[in-house]
Amino acid sequence: MKALITGVTGQDGSYLAEFLLEKGYEVYGLNRRTSTQNYDRIKHIIPNLHLISGDLIDQHSLTNAINQIQPDEIYNLAAQSFVQASWEQPVLTGEFTALGVTRMLEAVRLACPGVKFYQASSSEMFGKVVETPQKESTPFYPRSPYGVAKVYGHWITVNYRESYNIFACSGILFNHESPRRGLEFVTRKIANGVARIKFGKQQKIQLGNLESKRDWGFAKDYVEAMWLMLQQQQPDDYVVATGETHSVREFLQLACQIAGIQDWESVYEHDVHYDRPAEVDYLIGDASKAKQKLGWVPKTSFQELVRIMVEAELELEKNELI
Repeated sequence: MKALITGVTGQDGSYLAEFLLEKGYEVYGLNRRTSTQNYDRIKHIIPNLHLISGDLIDQHSLTNAINQIQPDEIYNLAAQSFVQASWEQPVLTGEFTALGVTRMLEAVRLACPGVKFYQASSSEMFGKVVETPQKESTPFYPRSPYGVAKVYGHWITVNYRESYNIFACSGILFNHESPRRGLEFVTRKIANGVARIKFGKQQKIQLGNLESKRDWGFAKDYVEAMWLMLQQQQPDDYVVATGETHSVREFLQLACQIAGIQDWESVYEHDVHYDRPAEVDYLIGDASKAKQKLGWVPKTSFQELVRIMVEAELELEKNELI
């Protein structure tokens, strides 16, 4: 079995590549040419990967890559994935996160129409939620350029499935974190911040709205759900979530507790620059369909996730002292 992963150097791409390699896949990663390459997340498996040049804004490179590989499965994980940045770069976010999906699907249609295709949709599509918890049939109400772009990517995937009979699935993944998260994301920022405070490297963690609530899971658990979607007889869309919601405040409090910081309020500093123009206050997913049809359930609790992330940062900062 051959699999092509776009966004292979990202958090999800690196965990998925590991997962597929363990299952005996031949794994190809689409690699965008830049002046500085960041292979930190995949450096331990690079000898086992095939990196192939391509870019979500270059149609020809995508068609050429898919035609050359003729993969059995494609996982489209590449995107401008940081919500805050989508306000600063809305057009670029649209190019990668929305139109990039169309270019991938066009490449599939032209070069390898029999492939199974996975699209990374997002809970941010629900935005200003109209029902709780959110499931596959919940109407979308995105509250950021990122969320809007993801809605486009989701519906164009449905359209290609229904119009061209392509085996295309969308995984509507709620927030999923790990030690491989980028430092710009609030969970990694908190985990890294408390570790640095523990070792006297900084005094405060600057954050936006502490009351925002998210359904947080472990990325390593979630890539298995992606794979399971492509093992089914029929393509479909699935919510992937824990069914629990926790606030940013809870994450910060638990992280401080794990790091041995007694007074979490003493290290917190509100910074209005991190407040979103339109806030998404409450996201919680209903993954009943994934449980029933895929047999998927999350393995890692919220408390365990925070512990994994904080302990990884403590180890990282400790080693930098040596």
